[in-house]
Amino acid sequence: MAEANRINDVISTGMEGDIALICIDNPPVNATGQAVRAGLKEAMEGLVSEGRAKVIAIYCAGRTFVAGADIREFGKPPQAPGLGDVLSAIEGSPIPVISIIHGTALGGGYELALSTHARVAVEGARIGLPEVLLGLLPGAGGTQRLPRLSGLAFALDVILSGRQVPAKEAAAKGAVDKVMAGEPRDVALKAGQEVIDGTLPTRRTDLIEAEYDRKVIDDTLAGVKKKNPHLISPVKCVEAVAACNLPLEEGLKVERQCFIDCMNTPQRAGLIHAFFGERAVSNIPEAKGDHRPLNKIGVIGGGTMGSGISTACLTAGIPVMLVEVKQEALDRGVATITKNLDGAVSRGKMSADKRDATLALLSTSLEMEALADVDLVIEAVFEKMEIKKEIFEKLDRICKPGAILASNTSYLDVNQIAAVTKRPEDVLGLHFFSPAHVMRLLEIVQGEKTAADVVATGFRLAANLKKVGVLAQVCDGFIGNRILGHYSKVIAYLVLDGASPQQVDDALEGFGLAMGPHKVGDLAGLDIGYMNRQRMKEEGLNPAERYGGVVADRIAEQGWYGRKTGKGYYVYDAGAPVPNEDVAGIIDAVRAEQGITPKSFTEQEIVDRYMTAMISEAARVVEDGTAKRPVDVDMVFLFGYGFPRFRGGPLHYADTIGAAELVKRIEAYAKEDAHYWQVPEILRKMAADGTTFADLNS
Repeated sequence: MAEANRINDVISTGMEGDIALICIDNPPVNATGQAVRAGLKEAMEGLVSEGRAKVIAIYCAGRTFVAGADIREFGKPPQAPGLGDVLSAIEGSPIPVISIIHGTALGGGYELALSTHARVAVEGARIGLPEVLLGLLPGAGGTQRLPRLSGLAFALDVILSGRQVPAKEAAAKGAVDKVMAGEPRDVALKAGQEVIDGTLPTRRTDLIEAEYDRKVIDDTLAGVKKKNPHLISPVKCVEAVAACNLPLEEGLKVERQCFIDCMNTPQRAGLIHAFFGERAVSNIPEAKGDHRPLNKIGVIGGGTMGSGISTACLTAGIPVMLVEVKQEALDRGVATITKNLDGAVSRGKMSADKRDATLALLSTSLEMEALADVDLVIEAVFEKMEIKKEIFEKLDRICKPGAILASNTSYLDVNQIAAVTKRPEDVLGLHFFSPAHVMRLLEIVQGEKTAADVVATGFRLAANLKKVGVLAQVCDGFIGNRILGHYSKVIAYLVLDGASPQQVDDALEGFGLAMGPHKVGDLAGLDIGYMNRQRMKEEGLNPAERYGGVVADRIAEQGWYGRKTGKGYYVYDAGAPVPNEDVAGIIDAVRAEQGITPKSFTEQEIVDRYMTAMISEAARVVEDGTAKRPVDVDMVFLFGYGFPRFRGGPLHYADTIGAAELVKRIEAYAKEDAHYWQVPEILRKMAADGTTFADLNS
């Protein structure tokens, strides 16, 4: 850069003729931390004071424009200068200022661009305001400046969705002024000259009057309340955008208050915990080591899980060999995979040509010998240990040396499965969640003898499939299903003791679950839980434990497995599901047999018992090392079990209650059932010393 002048470690300036350049170089994503803000402010003041430049162009070094604010500063005392003050100074500059966007301009980065007098996107760039995904809203002018440039409808879409908008779409809507090819610095010089020549117009957003339509605001507000009844930030986003018809300074004050309102909610903390947690689960030594090839994957079983796993792998561009024992089953599996891909085409997620190319990666066979050349084979058959052992004995003989042998078991002992092979170091669990091509969670289950590079390959597979991989150790149900198995009992106890399945579902949906547990059971198939309970009966139930599965058993014994049979806890006709009246008769009969006098529960009592049971077992999962850290439990439930993201996960939510209160609850419930309600030692210790689960994540 000619006449280069370094302002600080992350900001430098320079002149090229009449064009002043400001370069932001704050790797990895040029976040608007304090040094960037202070450097921009000083750079602008210096260039304006000198008065030599006819135009100022702001661009970034590295792979991207400013990709957002520094989230690490959230919740900490603000450091001057504030981003809003810096952007107001840029907008008020008497010298035209342009921004050159390459890579992504997100959040505070795009708000920086909005404060300049013209925005030029390098081809392939994307813009967005994703703050709503963190329980916040654009707090540095995004809700005021974008509507003035692009109109209400587009601004509300961008702000409420948090999506990244391609440069061409952004240009068509006025969110950027021009799209150009080239390196950011070269584009800055070219665009700067166009400003000087008068061929690239500049404008100040504070002088633009927004095209205001109150009906758009009202309709959008009604829509977000219906779609996200529990969330605060989408409502505040609309409230802030609604102020864009005011003078900019007044609108910015409304925006700021809405931002503060969001910052002061537990939802913001929960959503930010989820944001960081998604990245933290793979930021462990076990995920970082050497990994084995994943050039071809075998899948055994063409049922719901096998076809879903195959779809996920094929969509990631990995060739799949699908094996079944009968042609009819194989045909059904291929039809399901094809249907999954056709669905992606109909939703605009995949082109027809891409679907055809993806399907071409699929091979099928009725012979397991076809798996001889795969790098990884995933068994996805019935949850029967005898069947799985038989399959793994065959795989041990058939698969090439170094091939990874994985089971998609939900509950079973991976060590027992590995023991039937001569290569237990090559065996691990890969627990996908249904539908496997949609659900993002992948539990990576490490056996006693699983090799380190096999575990690392599990994480590499998760990354390739765009899933959230979480490390789990072997136990009955691993992390998620073990905890589910525990708190499912309290759901059964609530129904036995007086609540109806619909009341339990309504209470927990009111808490924020996307679907109540009885509806989830119907969706997953009540036969699955039934088979697992029968397995546990065969292994021997604890005589001290109250068995709560009798109602669910009798429903399954009627052949009512949920959605797949049209009837379960609910009846599934053409319309919305309605409670199955016959279930009420089963519940009444069981209560009479067991001498239970039903009592009433409030929705809050249902939520408290449900969450306390979940937290109790989750605490034990961390205590005994089944989960590496509390954050791993939280991500399992966010991405695999429909736990409300805004609550951060069960153990993040536990910290909002406090260990002392949780211990008090458990001790009170124990007066009814001392076997089920036991205080985990880790929770008792936390109550005594005032620590939290968050302290265990560091």
